[in-house]
Amino acid sequence: MPRVVHFEIHADDPQRAANFYQGVFGWDIKKWEGPEDYWLVTTGKAPEPGIDGAILKRMGPINGDAVIAYVCTVDVPSVDDAIAKITSHGGTIVLPKMPVPGVGWLVYAKDTEGNIFGSLQSDHNAA
Repeated sequence: MPRVVHFEIHADDPQRAANFYQGVFGWDIKKWEGPEDYWLVTTGKAPEPGIDGAILKRMGPINGDAVIAYVCTVDVPSVDDAIAKITSHGGTIVLPKMPVPGVGWLVYAKDTEGNIFGSLQSDHNAA
């Protein structure tokens, strides 16, 4: 079955976005040595679950329309700590912490570039 193997975060300022994600999640982010303004993102080490991706220069303006995209959700040890890191690094919370019964705690946020992402803390007792 086909699987998601890569993600891309579009940014007006790729360096600012890299600083945000390094600060919030501790990801390893390095500028690609190729001709494009492209930053490689490593989110963890094998064999841990997850995928790696990239940050690239946004192509075109943000027009204020509804988001038509995938929302990537990041597994975190603590949603409360993630919220603190997100806001201290210039992000904003767009969907407050909420329980996903039997799964955990979820929050949606916007990064410094206006992209929405989720943070999920596993907790089978969440209700």
